[in-house]
Amino acid sequence: MMSAVSVREFSYNPSAMFARVERGETIQVTRHGTVIAVLLPAAGVLDRYASLVAKGLLRLKATTTDELDSLPRYEVPPEADPLETMLASRAEDDR
Repeated sequence: MMSAVSVREFSYNPSAMFARVERGETIQVTRHGTVIAVLLPAAGVLDRYASLVAKGLLRLKATTTDELDSLPRYEVPPEADPLETMLASRAEDDR
């Protein structure tokens, strides 16, 4: 489920917004009708990208969790560089 809230509404009670996200809801935060942030549940789909996003190696532009589900999956050994693994896989796909 996805819903939208204004920055003002979010600022009144951010804890309540995070509680909704913890229950699985995706929330778009808007300013003057424009989406400026998307709060997504961290479990599930995002787990596979969380470390790359945290390191600044990947930026996700997603509007729904269904779109995230359609992103390719890359198996990355613990000792490997995730970005290099992804780029190598893409290079193989282009051949």
